[in-house]
Amino acid sequence: MPELPEVETVRRSLAPKLAGDVIASVEVFFAGCVEGSTPEELAWRLEGRRILELVRRGKYLVFQLDDGASLVIHLRMTGRLILIPADPVELHPHTRVLFRFRSGKALRFDDQRKFGRVMWFRNSTSLKRRLALGVEPLDPAFTAARLGALVKGRKRPIKSLLLDQKLIAGLGNIYADEALFRARLLPWRPAGELSWQEVEALCAAIRDVLAEGLKYKGTTLRDYVDGDGRTGMFQERLQVYGREGEPCPRCGGAVARVVLGGRSSFHCPRCQV
Repeated sequence: MPELPEVETVRRSLAPKLAGDVIASVEVFFAGCVEGSTPEELAWRLEGRRILELVRRGKYLVFQLDDGASLVIHLRMTGRLILIPADPVELHPHTRVLFRFRSGKALRFDDQRKFGRVMWFRNSTSLKRRLALGVEPLDPAFTAARLGALVKGRKRPIKSLLLDQKLIAGLGNIYADEALFRARLLPWRPAGELSWQEVEALCAAIRDVLAEGLKYKGTTLRDYVDGDGRTGMFQERLQVYGREGEPCPRCGGAVARVVLGGRSSFHCPRCQV
């Protein structure tokens, strides 16, 4: 699933090209991807609306519209947003929604697994109520003190806490594993048992790995591309994720995999404590 660096990279690739443009038409080819309204209502509410800004909240892309409403797209596992010419438009076998713009551009929402969602919200209040997301880990508000308050007294594994979008928005399996490796913490450690020094190390590791993921345009393991169809490069810099049985880049021990909360967690049993 695309995580913060991937979604932010998509945003950065699309925002300069779509800000100020007007949605001319919306075609929905798979009604199941539209949440909260019918495809017909979605098209009716969006057609003629100008995009003021494209922002990201956690793993969600938010198109802020000139009437105060928002178009929100959640890519989920295999969703892609690809900007293409509208004339002639080239659909993909997995195209679920097509947005045409007055400028002559078109935005194609492709999704092989059909888990992605397209949503419309009347105002910022309804948007915040639906998303209910925690602190952004690259925001200045995400400090060691803030993370310390989130982990204090909690018995759940630190990896599970990092993946809780209501606490920290945007972290997923890949970057949580990489951050825990950098902070030398085992994924199943009870969150509330971390020392202050470990909380500081983890906070720094989260910020560093996300910044590096952004620098290298995200991680492409299979489906992810940016708005221009380009793959990311951070997969070449992964230290533990997906590297079961390979030598740890820090100590040479074998990287291991465990299932935690239904998800694979990669770690070094020798380096992480």
